[in-house]
Amino acid sequence: MKNNLTTVQQIYSCFGQGDIPGILEKLDDNVQWEGWADNSAQKAGVSWMQHRIGKEGVMAFFQTFGTEIKIKDFQVLSLMDGGNQIAAEFYIEADVVATGKSYHDEEMHLWTFNDAGKVIRLRHYLDTQKHIMASR
Repeated sequence: MKNNLTTVQQIYSCFGQGDIPGILEKLDDNVQWEGWADNSAQKAGVSWMQHRIGKEGVMAFFQTFGTEIKIKDFQVLSLMDGGNQIAAEFYIEADVVATGKSYHDEEMHLWTFNDAGKVIRLRHYLDTQKHIMASR
C-alpha cells in the first residue's frame, strides 16, 4: 500500500544525504516542478525557481541548486497529510554563491501524487522577494 507521507519523508531523507537518484525514483516521468501560471521569482529569472518538467528537468534543478546555493540550515518543521497532497513546512537558511547574499525563511512545499504513489507536481511556497533580492 502506498503512503505518500512516508514517501515525502524519504525524499527529505534523500535530500539530506545528497541522494538525488533516490529522489528521482519517487517522481513520475512527467513531473511538473515549480509549474506556476504567475510566479514573481520565475519572472525575475531566479534560476533555482524556474519551471522544470520531467525527471531530467528535476535533475537540472538539483544541478543548478547545488552549484548556486549553499545551505547553512534546513529543517522540516511539520508535515501535513492531505491524501494525494502532502504539505511540508520547513526552515531554510542559505547563501547564494554568485552574489554572496543570503536568505532565511519558513517555506512550504506542496507535493502532489498520482494513484501510483509517484510525485506528479511540486510547488514551493515562499517569500519570492527574498529569493529575488538574494539572486541579484
